[in-house]
Amino acid sequence: MSSARVRQAWAHAWAVFRKELLDALRDRRTLVMVLLSSVAMGPVVLVLISSLASTFEKRAEAREVVVAGIAHAPGLRNYLERQTYTVKEAPSDYEQQLKDSRLQDPVLVVPPDFEPLLRAGEVPVLEVVSHSANQRAQGGVGRIAGLLRGFNQEQAALRLMVRGVSPALLQAVEVQEFDLASPATRGAQLSFMLPFFVLMAVLYGALNAALDTTAGERERGSLEPLLMNPASPLALTLGKWAAVSAVGMLIAVLSCLSFLPGQWLLRSETLSAMFRFGPADAARFLALLLPLAGALSAVLMAIAIRCKSFKEAQANATVVLLGVSMLPLVTVFNPGGEAAWHLWVPALGQITLMGRVLKGEPLAALDIGIPLLVSVVVAAVGVWFVARSLRAAAIK
Repeated sequence: MSSARVRQAWAHAWAVFRKELLDALRDRRTLVMVLLSSVAMGPVVLVLISSLASTFEKRAEAREVVVAGIAHAPGLRNYLERQTYTVKEAPSDYEQQLKDSRLQDPVLVVPPDFEPLLRAGEVPVLEVVSHSANQRAQGGVGRIAGLLRGFNQEQAALRLMVRGVSPALLQAVEVQEFDLASPATRGAQLSFMLPFFVLMAVLYGALNAALDTTAGERERGSLEPLLMNPASPLALTLGKWAAVSAVGMLIAVLSCLSFLPGQWLLRSETLSAMFRFGPADAARFLALLLPLAGALSAVLMAIAIRCKSFKEAQANATVVLLGVSMLPLVTVFNPGGEAAWHLWVPALGQITLMGRVLKGEPLAALDIGIPLLVSVVVAAVGVWFVARSLRAAAIK
């Protein structure tokens, strides 16, 4: 192909790109998706996460213990109050309230014969009642169990002292716990869903533009006249793909940048201290997301180009949406943590590396290069398939 024909092909592709991009930005659905999924996403997601963390912090600061039958255990009540906890009497229907998630604390149940058994040197049974479906109540079980272990150790020490035995004899070793995780890593445990939200925003943002520029034009009957132009099918495909990718990349940029001012809205002091997302982190996110936006745009266009209507294309694109939305489950159900093959899977590799960014871990050039290579290959295959489909349609 001569250089003149190459320049002409690029000129055609540029003209198609400008036309498709303007059409996409004029579309209300695309504009709403851009605003909702990118500009507002960062602040909204951070506010929701910080609200959840703030709720747990407030409950921890309240230091309350819900007990049923505390009148049967004055010694236990005294111990709890010495630990600066407030003892609250459990409602009579606490079991039903736990099932309905109306009661958000586990209930400590004290039997009527608690004090007589304790004085007799026997072992009374205390029950900590919760409901596994009530996550907030279930989360307080460990706190109650820790308090009861402290009460148990105190009673054992008193019994030994009465008999003239030093309680230190029961402690063979002293255990100290050290957490090797950095503050950024601990903060990432609360914000582990951020990469997924950003990725889905890019996907949904490019969805309407990709379907409209392929199946939408076929349904409106404007695809066939377009193929009658002197521009080659490859030039038309490159222009359309560039426009769709630009929409996806725009959403990626706005989504990542929205987390920078979104940190001002954090209500949890703990999360504010641990979560640090700066311009450098946003740049790393974009280095991973921009190539993926191009790959996803090509895949969506390749799926939609074979469809006769916009609704049919939406139904077929559900496979891609479902596949991407299921990717976080791979890391959840993988007990071995990250695997080397994760980086070779589109979208999963980006989620994995964005999680490392949130943990404050450095990214090697090879780490970024593998998802970049995969995205380029996927985009090239998708563009080639769309161009071939347009060429076949032009022949017909």
